[in-house]
Amino acid sequence: MYDEILYPTDGSEGADAALEHALTLADAMDATVRVLYVVDTTYLGSAAAEGTTVESLRAASEEVVAETVETFADRGVEATGEVREGEPYKEILAAAEGSGVDAVVMGTHGRRGLDRYLLGSVTEKVVRAADVPVLTVRLGDGE
Repeated sequence: MYDEILYPTDGSEGADAALEHALTLADAMDATVRVLYVVDTTYLGSAAAEGTTVESLRAASEEVVAETVETFADRGVEATGEVREGEPYKEILAAAEGSGVDAVVMGTHGRRGLDRYLLGSVTEKVVRAADVPVLTVRLGDGE
């Protein structure tokens, strides 16, 4: 049913909460996993003031992707990794639509109220616009 699963991550606890689900689903379906990290360049103006550059963000993201691919490999799941730059939800949708992905497994930060309204939700935008099933995993209140 699922041959290829997209697992977007930003290295956060919310993304990590979905990791076990992606592993379990991929193992059960004998699917491969594409690990995707999107360097959010939409807010780079404020980050540049703090001395953060695209290069430093890319280096950190490549490390997260490499570690995540290794985690899948350690569990016997074939995985590849990719880093993209842009607006996260748009890049996730493009990756899902452009490569034959059968499902997306991703975490949500569980923001509520004003934070969610102001920041929006990458996960929510992916769920609303994706052409494939999206499994979302919420970071638990106790985590």
